[in-house]
Amino acid sequence: MSGTPRTIAILVLPETTASVVYGMFDLFQGAGRDWPLITQGEPGQALLNALLVSRDGRPLTVCNGITIAPHVSLDSCPEDAVICVPEVNQEPGASLLPVYTDEIAWLRERHAQGATLAAACSGAMLFAEAGLLDGQEATTHWAWCDDMRTRFPRVQVCEQRALVVSGDGQRLVMAGGGTSFLDLALYLIARTCGVDVAMQVARVHLIDWHAIGQQPFARLARTRQVEDVVIARCQEWIAENYNEANPVTAMQQMSGLAERTFARRFHQATGMAPIEYVHALRLEEAKQLLEASKLPVEAIANEIGYEDAGYFGRLFRKKVQLTPAQYRRRFGRMHGELSH
Repeated sequence: MSGTPRTIAILVLPETTASVVYGMFDLFQGAGRDWPLITQGEPGQALLNALLVSRDGRPLTVCNGITIAPHVSLDSCPEDAVICVPEVNQEPGASLLPVYTDEIAWLRERHAQGATLAAACSGAMLFAEAGLLDGQEATTHWAWCDDMRTRFPRVQVCEQRALVVSGDGQRLVMAGGGTSFLDLALYLIARTCGVDVAMQVARVHLIDWHAIGQQPFARLARTRQVEDVVIARCQEWIAENYNEANPVTAMQQMSGLAERTFARRFHQATGMAPIEYVHALRLEEAKQLLEASKLPVEAIANEIGYEDAGYFGRLFRKKVQLTPAQYRRRFGRMHGELSH
C-alpha cells in the first residue's frame, strides 16, 4: 500500500486515561511500519497518521494525572480524519452535555460531513448525547449500558456484543469494555489498511490471546544476510519455493558449497539449521492458510510441502504449542471478525 497515510484523530478529554490514548496512538502509528522492522530489519511505510486532538489543542492533564500535549485543536483537525473517542470516566447517569458541549457539537458536525466515528468503552455515551445513535444499534462499557438504555430509549443497546458497527455507511463503530480500545484499533486498522495489516499489528503487540504465550504470534524474521551473499540468495529462493521437494538439497546445490560447509554457513547467517528454516517458513504459510481459508488441514499440509498430514500436525503442535485445529479456532475467528 502506498500514498499518503490516512489520518486517525484521537480525541483527548480530561476524563480519559493516558494508557488508552497512547495505546491507540501506538497501534495506529505502528500499522505498516513495525512488522517489516521485526521481520526484515527495516521499518516499513507507516499507513496511518495518528493525531491527538483536543478542544483547544493545549496541553491538558487527564484523569490519571498524566499531562498530554495534543497535536491540534478541534477546528484544526483534518477534514478527512477518522475520529476515535476514548473512554469518559464520569459516573454513570451524569450528563456529558454540559461538560463537552463543544466536543459533542464537533462530533455531530463531522459525522454529518461523512466522517467515520469510533468510540471505546464509555466514549459511546458522547455519541448518544449527540443524537447519533437514535434508532441504531450500539454498545458501551457494561457499567453504562443501563444508563444508555434509560436516558436514550431510542438506542438499541447490544450489551453482549464487544464490537458494534452501525449507522449510515457503517460510520459509527463502538467497542465495549475496559480494554476494548485494542479491538477498536484493530478493527479500524483492518478497515483502513486491510486485514493482513491488522493481523500483523495483533501479532506484534500480542493482542487478545496472552494466556497461550507468544509463540502463536511469532513470525520468522527473514532478514537478508548481506554479509553472506550466497546464503542470502538461498534465502530469497526458499522464500518462494519452500513447498518444493528436498528444498535443503536444492539450496545446497544452488550455493555450490559442500554439504557440511553449506550447513555451517547457513546456520551462521540465520541462526537456524537449513531444515529448521524450511519448517519455519512452511509453518508460517500454514498459519496464514489456517487463518484466512477453509482448506482442510490435510490440504494445507500438502500445499506447503508435507505429504504426511500426521507429521505436519505433530510438527505444528510442537512448534506452535497448538494443534492446527486449535490455531484455526483462535486466529481464524479473529481474521473473520476483522474482515467484516
